[in-house]
Amino acid sequence: MEINNVAVKKGENTTVKIKVGDLPSGNSINLFAHVFRSKKEGPTMLLLAGVHGDEINGVEIVRRAVKAGFFNKLKCGNVIAVPLLNIYGFINFSRDLPDGKDVNRSFPGVKNGSLAARVAYALTHHILPLVDFVIDFHTGGNSIYNFPQVRITGDDEASMQLAKDFSAPFIVKSDVIAKSLRRECSKYKKPVLVFEGGESLRIDNFSIQEGLKGIRRVMQIKGMMDGPIADAQNNIVLNEDLWVRANQSGLFIFYKRSGDHVEKGDLLGHITDPYGLRESKVKSPATGYIFGHNNKPIVNIGDALFHIGYDVEHH
Repeated sequence: MEINNVAVKKGENTTVKIKVGDLPSGNSINLFAHVFRSKKEGPTMLLLAGVHGDEINGVEIVRRAVKAGFFNKLKCGNVIAVPLLNIYGFINFSRDLPDGKDVNRSFPGVKNGSLAARVAYALTHHILPLVDFVIDFHTGGNSIYNFPQVRITGDDEASMQLAKDFSAPFIVKSDVIAKSLRRECSKYKKPVLVFEGGESLRIDNFSIQEGLKGIRRVMQIKGMMDGPIADAQNNIVLNEDLWVRANQSGLFIFYKRSGDHVEKGDLLGHITDPYGLRESKVKSPATGYIFGHNNKPIVNIGDALFHIGYDVEHH
């Protein structure tokens, strides 16, 4: 296996640096890829986090997995772990890069393109061709808390099996976004899970632990790691989803939150002006599960409040 002209032999563990640019100060920005190789043939897994620089839980999941030695004694196969892809955004507490572009709307990237395109190109060119499947860690953004979940393309059977192996509380079927990492992987029939847990710029230990358990289960099922396989959760598959949005501006008080089951017509919360003169109820338009909610105490009309999944299957 060779990454950025660095050869990694079977049985070796190393860290490879891939330069993606410089800061205005002249300091180099390097992408760090931890590479772990077994002496025995097997699948190659990519663990990726920090595609959006402010989504810290994913960075911590991959960091803890590396620190805890999950990959030091692989029974078979290989692991490439990239804890932080968007270093520029991480430095600036930002989802995007300094040019305002989103790495996850920039794949496959361009070698001499925008900053986002260059970061995407580094991953696409140096790493993606080497891997068999991908687990990409994210959080909710802009005060949206996401209950631990994995998102997959609806008709991708290999990704569905990977999702069941990971066994997050929710499996959400969602459309593939143009120029996203998931779209790039789908071109080459590489199964990919997008894990979502917690919200941006906040550490959420529940989401982190769910992410670590998922990594361990996948590796054990694929024969890459020793140890008893934890029982799978009741996989709740959400085939359809909708956003409940604010019907007025004001103070937002919620009674339901991510992870809750709701019936159509249930009271989810209310919005009131600061003076108590106008108040509107927020009700569920469908029966299903809340898998994301807004933590903002003050909202504007049209803001997303609750992400509800419906058309539910249990596996």
